[in-house]
Amino acid sequence: MRCDLTGQERAVMEDLAGRLAKTPPGLVDDPEWLEEARALCCHLPVRLLETVRRYRHDPGPEGVLVIGNLPVDTATLPPTPTVPGSVERTATVPASLAVLVTLTLGELVAYREEKSGALVQNVVPVLGRESSQSNAGSVPLEMHVENAFHPHRPDYVGLLSLRHDQDGTGGTITSSIREALPLLSDHDRDVLGRPRFATEPPPSFQASSHDAAPAGHPLLDGDPGDPNLKVDFFATTALDAEAAQAMSRLRTAFLETSRELMLASGEMVLVDNRVVIHGRASFTPRYDGHDRWLHRTFVSLDNRRTRAHRPGNGPVMN
Repeated sequence: MRCDLTGQERAVMEDLAGRLAKTPPGLVDDPEWLEEARALCCHLPVRLLETVRRYRHDPGPEGVLVIGNLPVDTATLPPTPTVPGSVERTATVPASLAVLVTLTLGELVAYREEKSGALVQNVVPVLGRESSQSNAGSVPLEMHVENAFHPHRPDYVGLLSLRHDQDGTGGTITSSIREALPLLSDHDRDVLGRPRFATEPPPSFQASSHDAAPAGHPLLDGDPGDPNLKVDFFATTALDAEAAQAMSRLRTAFLETSRELMLASGEMVLVDNRVVIHGRASFTPRYDGHDRWLHRTFVSLDNRRTRAHRPGNGPVMN
């Protein structure tokens, strides 16, 4: 599913993002700023709103939506951040764009233990962490559901490209259980639907409240013909040999049905985190200010599910 903005639609987005960026106090995580963002997101181009609404109803077999021609001006971007745990607290135009698109899909959420609960997070390479299985690395990132270990993982993930990597190799890889499921036997589906797997928190989490051994869980649940997915092929382990074999065949099925998205500057992909896993191809960072740079946001469809975990009914979960 894809929506490329026309020149007129891009101009509307540029105006809205510019207005939002100038809204006092100019901080993404500020409640008053977010309230203005909720109001302005209702005025996005109608065709974009219609496309996002159709995607929310049913993400299709691939489970992703790409929005193109968003007004990201690479000539005015600052150097790509290089610090660990990088986030975007200041209400820049690109951060405002990411928030506006995210809010058309659902509620913007974050996690206190991940990047200090920032609502807009930077996905950038960090010197010395090239081998890390995290958003700071540049080696192949294993396919995963975002925050698969968490009981309240996001329903969607948004990735807005500010800069692509300079060699054009660091694509975003996605694969949908809707396309992988037919490649699995009935027996494997049965095994994958039982609590014979455990998932650890990712490196990006300061997991003070998740130090206990993870409980067993299934990788597939819900409607057997159209299941939800909970797996991180780096952090999930099978609890017995038969489960390990089924999990290996699931990974093979995902690889056979995967796609690589080379996001250009101004393209944003929305990933349905319930049915799609995503990862990253390897790339070579140069640490010269022009490396790959994405803004990441998380979406929840129903904030009532997590009300007890969000102090003050804010967007950040403890």
